Amino acid sequence: MTTPLISKSKPGIGRVDHIEAATVQCHASNLLELPDRTLLCVWFGGTQEGCSDISIYQSRLQPGSSSWAPPTKISSDEGRSCQNPILFRDPATETLWLFHTAQPAGNQDEAAILARTSKDGGQVWSEAFEPFPGKKGAFVRQPLVVLPNGTWVLPIFYCRVPPGFRWIGSDDVSAVMYTSDGGTTWEEKSVPGSTGCVHMNIVALPKRQSYVAFFRSRWADHIYRSTSNDGLNWEPPTKTTLPNPNSGICAAALPNGNLVIVFNDSSASADMQRREGLYDDITPADDTRANQPGVDGKTAIWGTPRKALSVGLSEDEGQTWQYRVLEDGDGFCMTNNSKERSNRELSYPSIFVERESCGKSIHIAFTFHRQNIKYAHVEDVEVFVRGG
Repeated sequence: MTTPLISKSKPGIGRVDHIEAATVQCHASNLLELPDRTLLCVWFGGTQEGCSDISIYQSRLQPGSSSWAPPTKISSDEGRSCQNPILFRDPATETLWLFHTAQPAGNQDEAAILARTSKDGGQVWSEAFEPFPGKKGAFVRQPLVVLPNGTWVLPIFYCRVPPGFRWIGSDDVSAVMYTSDGGTTWEEKSVPGSTGCVHMNIVALPKRQSYVAFFRSRWADHIYRSTSNDGLNWEPPTKTTLPNPNSGICAAALPNGNLVIVFNDSSASADMQRREGLYDDITPADDTRANQPGVDGKTAIWGTPRKALSVGLSEDEGQTWQYRVLEDGDGFCMTNNSKERSNRELSYPSIFVERESCGKSIHIAFTFHRQNIKYAHVEDVEVFVRGG
C-alpha cells in the first residue's frame, strides 16, 4: 500500500515531517512552542497501548533546523502504561509542566494522573508526582487554559465502570480541575450532562471573555460543544454538525476570533464492524469480566475508521464550520497492533497557533498509522481551508 502524503501543492501548506520513532507504536502527540520558537512534541510510545512498556517520549524542532531531534524517553513507570501527555508553560514562572496518565494494562478505570516539571525548557524533567492523589480512573488529553485572574483550568475525564465489569468507555464523564496557587492545591467542577463526552478541549474566545469547549464522543456520532461564561461552570454539551468516530480532536482560537479545529471527517454507521473495547488486543485470557453495560441505551463504539483528517474553520464560535481534508486514507483501526502495521489511523491531532504569524499559521501534529508522529506546518490556515 502506498503511503498517503499531505500535498504541499495545496495552498497554505508548508513544512511536512515524519518525526523519528523510537518505538514500534507512537500515539497521542501534543505540541507546545517555547518563547524562542522551539517546538516541543510529546507522545506515548512502546509496543502497544496498554502494555507496561508504553512511556512518554519527546522531540524538539529548533528554529531553522532541518530536522526534529532524536526522541528521548521521559517517563519511567515500569509497571504501568503511561499515556496522553500534555504540555503547559506557567506564564508566571516559565516552568514547564507535563501531565500524563498511568494505568495497569487496559484498565483505564484504574488510571492516575501524573505530573512532572522542568526549569530548562524540557531538557530535564522532575520525578513524577500525583497532583490529584486518590482520583482513580482520571484521564487527561487536552492542555490547560489560564483564566484572566491567573487560575489554571485543566480538563479531565473519568473512566467509570460498575464493580466486576470491564471498562469499555460507556459511562465516561468530563470535569475540570482548577488551581489558583500555581498547582499547589486543586479543586474540581463536573461538566453536567457529559456522559460519553470526553477529551474536553477548552478554547478562550478572543472577542469576549467567555469560553467554548469541544468534546470527543464515545458514541462515534458527532463532536459535542459546550459554553461557559467563566471557564469553570459549563453548560451540558450538545451535538455540533461535525462528525466524530470516537477519536481525538483539537481546537484553538486565532487572534482574529475565528476558531480552527482538526478532526476526523467520519462517524459510525449501522452496518460497520465494531470492536468490543479499546484494549481487545491485549486483554488477558484469564480476564473473564463482562464488558460494562451501556448507559441510557448507549454503548461506546470502537473501530470506526479514523480517516479524512480535516482542518475546520468557524467564524461563529464553533456553531458552523467550513473544512478541508489535510490527509486521507482508509483509517483502519480495528486493531491497535503496530507490530504487524495493520493499523492505518490518522488521528489525535494537536494544534499550536504560531505567535509570529499574526494568527495565520498553525503547527499540527498527529498520529500516523500508530507508527510515528507526523507534523505539518500550515502557513495560512484560512487560505488552506478556503482553497486560496
